[in-house]
Amino acid sequence: MHLRATAIVVAVRQHGEHGAIVRALTRHDGIQPGYVRGGRSRAMRPVLLQANVIQGEWRARTGEQLASLTAELVHSRAALHGEPLAAGALEWATALTAAALPEAQPYPYIHDALDGVLGAIEAAPSARGWAAALVRYELLVLAELGFGLDLDRCVASGADDDLGFVSPKSGAAVSRGAAFGYEAKLLRLPPFLKTGGEADWSDIFDGLRLTGHFLARDILVDRRADPLAARDRLVDRLKRAVA
Repeated sequence: MHLRATAIVVAVRQHGEHGAIVRALTRHDGIQPGYVRGGRSRAMRPVLLQANVIQGEWRARTGEQLASLTAELVHSRAALHGEPLAAGALEWATALTAAALPEAQPYPYIHDALDGVLGAIEAAPSARGWAAALVRYELLVLAELGFGLDLDRCVASGADDDLGFVSPKSGAAVSRGAAFGYEAKLLRLPPFLKTGGEADWSDIFDGLRLTGHFLARDILVDRRADPLAARDRLVDRLKRAVA
């Protein structure tokens, strides 16, 4: 096995005294794990940070063997790890990707969307500039893994307008008329997930509540502790920043 590709670092785990096991998302070959000799060294620690882009070279004698990985830095997002909100967003977006995606299966749309979200976090002057993009990324992960929400028409009436809620059981949209009297049992569908554009904080938190419900139920059900803890920390930081 020999692979050379540009990749986004999504997980790093210390291995032994000096090495590290790195998982990185490539566009055409999915998540690729590899052992980096000296990955805990002073020279390599700034390279092997979650959300950094690397040029990786994986080599293994067999497909079952953990490949050795050499990594060169292509683009660093190290500075963002010192900013609480941005760091929380990087931690969650990469943790979700690492936990949700199976290894060695290509998800080019997820790769491109993750790169876009990380770029938005890097470029935006405030969290409001990237928070809506993060919700859309979560929605895409659900869809790409076969758990997409049906937001096109009302599950009760078939209407394709006035959609304001989502059923927490079916993941299908519900119109405001059909939801009357049952609003408390449904999840609110924020307009920006249907029409695009900017979103206020109320809509963003509604979006996070919506996607969070289905991520916990369908994607992270067996692996929920660490990734969802990162998400909870991020949402808590966002709420404190807005308050």
